[in-house]
Amino acid sequence: MPGSELYEKFMTLHTREGGLVMPNAWDGLSALVLADAGFEAIGTSSAALAASLGRFDGRHGITREEHLEHARLLGRVTGLPINGDFEDGYGVTSEDVATTVEAAVASGLAGIGIEDTSGRPDQPIRDFDEAVGRVRGAVTAAKGRIVVTGRTDNFLQGRPDLEDTVRRLTAFAEAGADALYAPLLPDLDALVTVVTAVAPTPVNVLISPSDHVLTVPELQKAGVKRISLGPALYTHAAEALEQAARALVAGDLASATTGMSFDRVNALLSRTTD
Repeated sequence: MPGSELYEKFMTLHTREGGLVMPNAWDGLSALVLADAGFEAIGTSSAALAASLGRFDGRHGITREEHLEHARLLGRVTGLPINGDFEDGYGVTSEDVATTVEAAVASGLAGIGIEDTSGRPDQPIRDFDEAVGRVRGAVTAAKGRIVVTGRTDNFLQGRPDLEDTVRRLTAFAEAGADALYAPLLPDLDALVTVVTAVAPTPVNVLISPSDHVLTVPELQKAGVKRISLGPALYTHAAEALEQAARALVAGDLASATTGMSFDRVNALLSRTTD
């Protein structure tokens, strides 16, 4: 599907009544499980991808090409629109970000997120003008072929400044971002403030505000247009693995070996579009 058609298809999911729930996969099988459940689009998770490779998230531990290949895999096996959680765009300059966007379009991605993070623990959030310039560079490169999400990680990085968060998201929208995202907003009031301030640009939420996990209908009522889960499904699976490992250490083979049958695995694999 050409980039412009994929862009329109993915944007339609954002702008329709209720928007979409976009869970994040971490390998081919998890993507197939989500596709089989009926989800219409899938996101990558930079945190889950990094952890699966034994690396830390947000410190440039994953390369652009590694993430692109991962995203291409999810798209190949499912045939669904894939949104790339591409950290800060994998580059020092706005031109580097544009190169990443071009590569994402060439790889068949439907969407790409650009954060205002720096990968530097001493100064994790980029200056305002630099952050806006990078989103503008991404939008210019996108040319209506891929959905660009402008994201600020203020709250995720320990900077609980709602005013600055709204300022950044508003500027990202003015720079042409198709969707906006501020993970870990503290409560529903803050979420509604963001949604109202940037309307009509669609807003993504990571599961819920920090203080309380809401239902999908409650988030939709608040005006959220996209719900993502980040690494939550990956860590859910990891918790099940840890429990199985503890059972195995205790000698309980039965508890350690429950789960999806390999017949089911093969049935899912047989449905790949690859």
